[in-house]
This record gives sequence, structure tokens and C-alpha cells, in this order.
Amino acid sequence: MERALAEDYRGTDLSGEAVLDEGQRGVAEVISREPGVLCGVAIAQEVFRQVDNSVECAELLLDGARLQEGSVAMRVAGPARSLLAAERTAVNFLQHLSGIASLTAQFVRVASPFGVDILDTRKTLPGLRLLEKYAARTGGARNHRMGLFDAILIKDNHVDLAGGVSQALARAAAHHPAKAIEIEVRTEAELEQAVERGVGRVLLDNFTPEAVRAAVAWVGNRAEVEVSGGVTLENLAAYAQARPNYISVGRITHSAPALDLAMKVIAQG
Repeated sequence: MERALAEDYRGTDLSGEAVLDEGQRGVAEVISREPGVLCGVAIAQEVFRQVDNSVECAELLLDGARLQEGSVAMRVAGPARSLLAAERTAVNFLQHLSGIASLTAQFVRVASPFGVDILDTRKTLPGLRLLEKYAARTGGARNHRMGLFDAILIKDNHVDLAGGVSQALARAAAHHPAKAIEIEVRTEAELEQAVERGVGRVLLDNFTPEAVRAAVAWVGNRAEVEVSGGVTLENLAAYAQARPNYISVGRITHSAPALDLAMKVIAQG
């Protein structure tokens, strides 16, 4: 939030200082212009407080609230110059995080009747991963690994450089014998090698829904099955009907459109 304000504010708002009296006060509301899921209220409030800690923030709705067109998410009151100085940064956070939560909720709504969990990925904007993964969780997803440091996920490039699935799994198990291991597989042959070596979770990369169904049936209870690659809202039901344990979706963080929110002054004083 400090870095975001440094991009936009830096303690000076030439427009506000030119137009508004120093002692002028105002009340404003953040209003949704479309349906969605709210996320980032506390972050927006902190932006206002960092600009001016005398600004009063009323939390009208909590993160996770379902918004309709016209829903009032929060209300702020205080020096008018401060309200307008914080407006863009605060609403930017709200729009971006609410957009992620809203798109995630759409994926979860389709997948959950089949008992399939939606996972987020590491496809996040640099510097915003914690917030974006929080937004995905607010929308109903489960968080996958936070980074390279907290879980072993052997990807296709690891496999190719190691010389194959078996070699990659053997090396990972030797280095981290107590860690759960997940491995990405691209073919039925790689899937068989991974399961035969007792891996805990397999990630089916760019499998068709029909191939996922066959893989899930073959794997049975021997490993968890995750699906990734090419999953959209349009084909999600077909993948979920195949009954993998998880479907990971990069687009909920890297391609979520901002939710249309706006701050409007409703009173002076």
C-alpha cells in the first residue's frame, strides 16, 4: 500500500489542493456497478488511513459479500482533500481483488457440485501474490503452493532436464524424503510411471476431459489427481464431471477483469 501510494500520491495532490479548501470535509461511498464478490475492504481502508489517519472508515460489507449493482461496500468520511487523494489507489485495490474473487466464485460454482476443488496458481502479478491468493480464497478457491519454497511440484521442464519422470521423482525423494511430492505428467506413460513410484499427487497437463476421466478411473485411490491447462468456464463442467480431486486455474489471478466499483461523494461536512 505504501508502494502503491508512492506511485500516485507522494503526499501531494495538485488537483485537490487547487480546487478544495483545506478545511473542507466530505462523505463518500464505494458503490458496485455490477454483481460480484467483494474483496479488499481492509486494504482499501488502510490506504485511506495512510493518506490521513483522521479519515473515518465505515465497514458496511465484509470480504466475501455478494454484491449487486448499486451495493454500497464501504463509506469514508473526513477531509475532502484526503478522500480524493486516496480514492484511486483504494479503489484500484478493491476493483482488482474483487475481480479475482468474482471470477473465482464463478469457477467454484460450476465445480463444487462435482466435489472438485478449484486451486489457484503462481500466475500472479509480481509483488501482489499474497493479496491475489487471498482474493482467490475469498472467492472460494483453495490456495496451491505459495511459492517455490513451500512445496515440491515437479514440472515438465524438471522432468526433461532430469531425464524422465522416474529419475525426477527419485531425486526429489532422495533430497526431501519427508516432503509430499506432486508431479506434472503429459502422457499416459508418464502417468503410469508416476503412480507406480507412489507419488502423492499427479498433475494432468492439458489432458482432454475424456482423457482425465480415463486417468481418474485408472489411478483410483493410489494418488490425488489435479487437472491444469486450457480450463475455461465454458469447458469447466466437462472437466469437473471427470471427478479429479482438483482443477487449478491460472486465469483466476492472471486474467480476472476488474470489478466495476466507484467512489462517489454523497455529502459535505
